[in-house]
Amino acid sequence: MCGAVQSQYNMNRYRLCCSSVLNKSMEETTLSLSLYISIPLSLACKEDIKEEGEKMSEGSSFQLGVIGSLALSVASSVAIVICNKALISSLGFPFATTLTSWHLMVTFCTLHVAHRLRFFEPKFIDAKTVILFGILNGTSIGLLNLSLGFNSIGFYQMTKLAIIPFTVLLETLFLNKKFSKNIKLSLLVLLLGVGIASITDLKLNLLGSVLSLLAIATTCVGQIMTNTIQKRLKVSSTQLLYQSSPYQAAILFVTGPFVDQCLTKRNVFAYNYSFIVLAFIVLSCLIAVSVNFSTFLVIGTTSPVTYQVLGHLKTCLVLSFGYTLLHDPFTSRNIVGILIAIFGMALYSYFCVQEGKKKSADNLIPVSQMRDAESKPLLSTKTTGHHEEKDSDETRKSNGVVTATKDSFA
Repeated sequence: MCGAVQSQYNMNRYRLCCSSVLNKSMEETTLSLSLYISIPLSLACKEDIKEEGEKMSEGSSFQLGVIGSLALSVASSVAIVICNKALISSLGFPFATTLTSWHLMVTFCTLHVAHRLRFFEPKFIDAKTVILFGILNGTSIGLLNLSLGFNSIGFYQMTKLAIIPFTVLLETLFLNKKFSKNIKLSLLVLLLGVGIASITDLKLNLLGSVLSLLAIATTCVGQIMTNTIQKRLKVSSTQLLYQSSPYQAAILFVTGPFVDQCLTKRNVFAYNYSFIVLAFIVLSCLIAVSVNFSTFLVIGTTSPVTYQVLGHLKTCLVLSFGYTLLHDPFTSRNIVGILIAIFGMALYSYFCVQEGKKKSADNLIPVSQMRDAESKPLLSTKTTGHHEEKDSDETRKSNGVVTATKDSFA
């Protein structure tokens, strides 16, 4: 009897040990399986965090690049206005269109040297596109100068103001670009302020009006093409400027003397060039390299409308510099107009930033939701008892639970 009891006791101890070993083995297997699942998940999360970090880094560097291009455009434009004002008004060199052709020639030569020194690599662009683009931009410069010559200063300022709404109209009709009511309102405030500050008289004539309309059309189309070519053909501002500047310079070099002859009744080749005039011409050409480069850079990284808004900021700065440095006449009307224009620019910048953040958030939400949906079955685990092992594989699969069988462990 005692032997039977002892035998039964040993058998129970053996079963208990086997059960303990089996449970421990199952726990280790479950732990290894959870580690097998969690390690790729953690790596995937790290990859997602890394991708989001890289996107945030790219976004911040892009914003810094935009701010730098805007600052370069403002600084170089104000500098060249001051230099050209001294050259034209003080030194008596009135040939603005011919001077612009020299600007573009020096710009091309500078970029060619930079290409030879391997500062950038040129990219092939279709010859027809480049030639058309260069001729269009050169023609717009000549037409703007003719508009200034055949119209009053007030009507010329109206011509420049009309470029923004005309650009908005063209991009809406042909590029399906949407402008919110807030953006349109801020542009209206900006144009109102610049108009108050700069428009003095509105004397109209038929020839001047036709030239102004042509100048508006060519300028808007040229700036829209600048933005479109850079984005669709994946070319940088430097590459596009390097390819197109020879054609812009050529069209202005041919037509410039004729345009200047019509405007000034003087011949550019008969002008008496003194040393100080030549020095200012060289300085103007060097500054123009930065102006042309920053123009293409701003339009490529932002939009033609933003570039025009920046241009009106330059107008306000030039008026302010003219009053403080050159003692130009300045009235309370100019001050009120500049303040309204600056307020409109602030509104435009604020609404652009807010809409940019909204678009970024909208682009990120579907991705995060998709990742949550994909990761939910893997992350949701349930503690099951031993009686659940009797369920069939089909039932467990229908419930969305991935099970590990004896064969799978093997």
